[in-house]
Amino acid sequence: MPQFITKPKMGSHLIGIYLLSFLLLIFIFYYHWITGIIMSVLFAISLYYSIHKEKQLVDRTEEYISTLSYRVKKVGSEALLEMPIGIVLYSEDFTIEWANPYMSQFTEDETIVGEQLAFLSPNLISNMKDKQDSFTLKIEQYDFQVLNKKDERLLYLFDRTKQVQIQNRYKNEQTVLGTIFLDNYDEITQNMDDTAKSQINSRVTSILNEWSTLLGIYLKRTSQERFLAVMNKQILEELEKSKFEILDEVRELISDKNVPLTLSIGIGVGSESLPELGELTQSSLDLALGRGGDQVVIKDQEGKVRFYGGKTNPMEKRTRVRARVISHALKELVKASDQVIIMGHKAPDMDSIGSAIGVLKIAQANDVESYLVIDENDIDTGVQRLVEEIKDIDQLWSHFIDPEGALDIATKNTLLVIVDTHKPALVQEEKLIQKTDHVVVIDHHRRGEEFIEHATLVYMEPYASSTAELVTELLEYQPSNLSLSMLESTALLAGIIVDTKSFTLRTGSRTFDAASYLRSKGADTVMVQKFLKEDLDIYVKRSRLIENTNIYRGHVAISLGENGQTYGPVVIAQAADTLLTMSGIEASFVISNRADGRIGISARSLGEVNVQIIMEKMSGGGHLTNAATQLEDVSVEEAHDWLKEILEEYFEGGDPE
Repeated sequence: MPQFITKPKMGSHLIGIYLLSFLLLIFIFYYHWITGIIMSVLFAISLYYSIHKEKQLVDRTEEYISTLSYRVKKVGSEALLEMPIGIVLYSEDFTIEWANPYMSQFTEDETIVGEQLAFLSPNLISNMKDKQDSFTLKIEQYDFQVLNKKDERLLYLFDRTKQVQIQNRYKNEQTVLGTIFLDNYDEITQNMDDTAKSQINSRVTSILNEWSTLLGIYLKRTSQERFLAVMNKQILEELEKSKFEILDEVRELISDKNVPLTLSIGIGVGSESLPELGELTQSSLDLALGRGGDQVVIKDQEGKVRFYGGKTNPMEKRTRVRARVISHALKELVKASDQVIIMGHKAPDMDSIGSAIGVLKIAQANDVESYLVIDENDIDTGVQRLVEEIKDIDQLWSHFIDPEGALDIATKNTLLVIVDTHKPALVQEEKLIQKTDHVVVIDHHRRGEEFIEHATLVYMEPYASSTAELVTELLEYQPSNLSLSMLESTALLAGIIVDTKSFTLRTGSRTFDAASYLRSKGADTVMVQKFLKEDLDIYVKRSRLIENTNIYRGHVAISLGENGQTYGPVVIAQAADTLLTMSGIEASFVISNRADGRIGISARSLGEVNVQIIMEKMSGGGHLTNAATQLEDVSVEEAHDWLKEILEEYFEGGDPE
């Protein structure tokens, strides 16, 4: 009998009435016995009738309870067996002891009793051992919400397949906007006749239309060099799986005509607001173009960015006109400020110091007080030699200032010029960015996800060999009273030489033009070699790094620093450069401990391997052929394993996501 049903009993109020009546009869007998006999007879009849009725009520109630108890048991049994919820009892060793018939429809076997829980799903036992009381699980093509009753060793499985399908359909049908931009279109077609221009337009449009039709993308040409693409999330996932092969198709087709035309694609995803999607799309395209083009950038509502492509060196797109315009704009900003503060990145190299000195000369040529930020405790040997030479020239050294001093003098009307980096976390003093309303960024690195926001002027040219090259061109369009000393021009030339590895990497015709200009201003190549000379102990350290090198996939060199031994960033970079000169090596990676407790990785390639994308997967960045990263809370071995996973994905999938 169910616990909530109890057997009826005689009411306590009836017993009280009978006792009271009995006392009343005694009282009547005492005063008038005849009346007492009559009342006793009536009382007896009344008592008999009441007991009889009470018994009938009890019998009827017991019969009802018995019937109800049976029905409840029957319903409970049927519910247990026929309820559309999976119920599984399991033993201490995770063997299935009993399961209701509902579970049989999800497996091909007639019964699952006696099987291990892993028979239903390989992840089931691990989820239970993780002490999760509720979790999701996939059995065959079905999705379940599992409720685990540990004390009873009981599982409830709720089928959520239709719900998941609806959620997936909603996600897959979310609107995605994209903008496709034809890189270098104006430069390529400006000297073409109408027939040749029409042929290029026709062939590119044909490729893009076939591609969009095949995938179900709505494509609309909005200008000669720009297309609007509308798709959904499912189509985007297919494109990501294929690593956007359309980039290669366009590049290969146009290459047959010896015309360097490529695509840049910016995609916005994750927002229900179409205006916001449009902003994400434009932001993604700007990022793709800022990184040199020939790639896809996808940005979602949360600001997360994914990169595809970028396998080729960016084509040289700048013109003398653009350099003159930027130089004029910089001059106007300098003249409108009360002072100029210039800073490069942490642990500055020759390019950072040289380009900063060049900007310092621009400010001086426009008669504006200027300062160069440098931390003497955070420079390597080569830069230290340059600084020692600068200290001998009071007129130049008096404009050098430490980060604390720069913070003290900075105002809202100060012009802050950042060179050789665009990431706020890498600058000499990040707080300076917040102290002024006017920031200029001059950099030659490919634009990364992290960027200095709200910059007044941005001059980023990822095809340039170095920031020193860019600044040298800007110097040529400054007032005629600008004069470079031998040491100043040598510092700029040293920046170009270091970043091009003595004009062997990322060197264009404009690089030699800049070097020629600096040479005409008295740049001393012998002094550059003096700055770049290395100490014997550094040479030995680098040799030990090279000695601990393994070859991966036949053409990638990976070197690991010795445990307990720290290496400076310059030594790590030099080791990577040296490995790249070895026969058969197309890319090199050097991993070692740094003095600051982090793990440093320097990556180099000859262009076939995009080390920038690989380093970005490890929170770093750089160029196609020159990149690096610093990692925290990992060991050299763990960093090595992570790098190999990314390399495996890169070579198997074409390039990492």
